[in-house]
Amino acid sequence: MAVLSSSPKWPILPDYFHDWVLVDVETSGLRPGRDRVLSLAVLTLDGHGRQTGEFSTLLNPGCDPGPVHIHGLTSARLAGAPTFEEIAPQVGALLSSRVLVAHNAQFDYDFLAHEFARVRSWVPVSRRLCTLALNRLVGPPSPDLKLGTLAAHYGVRQERAHDARDDVRVLSGVLHGSLDAAEQLGLPLPLLTCPPRQDYKPYVPKTPCAYRNPGRLAAGGPLVQGMKVAITGDTQISREELVARSVAAGLNMMTSVSGQTSVVVTNDPGAASGKLRRATAEGVPLVDEPTYLRLLENVQPGQAKGTARIGTAGQRRTAETPGNATTAQATPAPNVPAQRTTAPTTPTAGADRSLAGRRVLVLGGTHQEAAAARARVVDLGASAAVNLSARVTDIVVLPGGESDRRMSRIASLGLRVHDADWLLAPAPAPIPAPAQSTAGNQPDTADVLVRGAVIDLPDADTAWTVAAAWGQHTTCEVDVVAFALDAHEQVAGDEDFVFYGAPEHPDGTVRLATDGPTEQAVTADLERLPLEVHRVVIAAAIDGTATFSDIGAIEITATGGIGAAPTARATLDAATTERTMILAEIYRRGDGWRLRAVGQGYDHGLADLARGYGVDVAE
Repeated sequence: MAVLSSSPKWPILPDYFHDWVLVDVETSGLRPGRDRVLSLAVLTLDGHGRQTGEFSTLLNPGCDPGPVHIHGLTSARLAGAPTFEEIAPQVGALLSSRVLVAHNAQFDYDFLAHEFARVRSWVPVSRRLCTLALNRLVGPPSPDLKLGTLAAHYGVRQERAHDARDDVRVLSGVLHGSLDAAEQLGLPLPLLTCPPRQDYKPYVPKTPCAYRNPGRLAAGGPLVQGMKVAITGDTQISREELVARSVAAGLNMMTSVSGQTSVVVTNDPGAASGKLRRATAEGVPLVDEPTYLRLLENVQPGQAKGTARIGTAGQRRTAETPGNATTAQATPAPNVPAQRTTAPTTPTAGADRSLAGRRVLVLGGTHQEAAAARARVVDLGASAAVNLSARVTDIVVLPGGESDRRMSRIASLGLRVHDADWLLAPAPAPIPAPAQSTAGNQPDTADVLVRGAVIDLPDADTAWTVAAAWGQHTTCEVDVVAFALDAHEQVAGDEDFVFYGAPEHPDGTVRLATDGPTEQAVTADLERLPLEVHRVVIAAAIDGTATFSDIGAIEITATGGIGAAPTARATLDAATTERTMILAEIYRRGDGWRLRAVGQGYDHGLADLARGYGVDVAE
């Protein structure tokens, strides 16, 4: 592990010189737009880390304050506080032209964005920095990455957790220590562009249909609650009224057509609309508006959906291999071409684990050579890093790696550098001790998963997050997405496809977060997932014509709770021609859930992958 200074200094690198505005909010719940800000604290720093201003206040949200046992803010205590509208100009002036900093920054930013939207304004911030994401890159030797734990690691006194004013003071110290550690490692800061937006609206969820899809409308048969209905073309009554009547009758109104669509309503079946072309290709029945209105008068009862309440499962790793009838297997999406990557592998009994506990970064080589080296690293019991961090213990330099821009930093950190032959017969020296901290030096206890390996998720009542990260110097755009699939490996509706354009499922059970230019994460609330969701598939797709030979490996980590220590990690390489890769899947197993590291790549793009799972993607 890299030895970092135990007495943090404010960085001097020009790339770290910004005017900062540190923010912490306490809220009535977890859903921006639906829930409200109850308490806000703001602290401003100049480029040298000197405090230039501060502001804190309680806020009267005009609603139930939510979990009082967490934040201690009762309705009586908030009754005399100002509204956000009253303090918005002062807060806006503090935010303006500064980099916003928060721990789990997307949460604070989204709440502020919705609060400003309520007063017909927007957050005057163009960039933000998440200290949680920054410390995932730094990799400090702390038990986890929660704010209080990092405060102890960086020597910052925390007095009152979940108090916005104290939390933002603690955040200032954590930022100080984090920037110093990042500078010692030569890390570019994970600054995320967030240009001012005026399109944030109060949370108005699409109400998920309460009934299971009974299938296609039979000729001469009735409509049944749960049927998926799409409308195309002009209608005699307003589209809004037609949709409202249908929803009230228990039908699932869709904005697109797929193989799961029950019926398409159209008054012009000869039109050349995309929905009608898809309906013809899939054999979906068509009805005109008068017929549909008559059917709406007598919709038959459907089968109600259920909601899962899962017990706790075990937490030890299992190996699920092809041909074992007692294990669940990953099922490629229908209509998706066969995978190009190698078959799943699992550790063999008595395998050489001589690098157990180490973290190895591979530099240089072709994509195939680097992928083979990373696979060998994992076979030897180590984890394969994709970026330089404080937890990296060894560097393997392949041809061309000696010119990597990080080599001078690696030398200054005193890390051991090896050539490719070292992986054939490694003779590791003792792992160097990391920087001392009041939190103690905690080893990385995450299970290292090879492709195809599976673990039981120990806390099924926890929201589990699978984060994906890739090389910080990557110039290609990578999109992480998720599909909530039924027993037939299909989405029940397009809303079950979570991506950058729709980053949250309407019921909030699956969410996408962007924490930096080279990191995105999917969170699944397993306890609240509907019973018909059997699997959540998480994938990465490269925008444009680039392939994974341009990106390199993607590392995934699974954590149960914000800032928690990783339960498992895997480093996945696709083939040189592939543009889409299934990273992982979370799936039901008896009364619990399991996580599988997949690493299954395809040559096609995201649109084809989505169509294979039943999502209708417009060209």
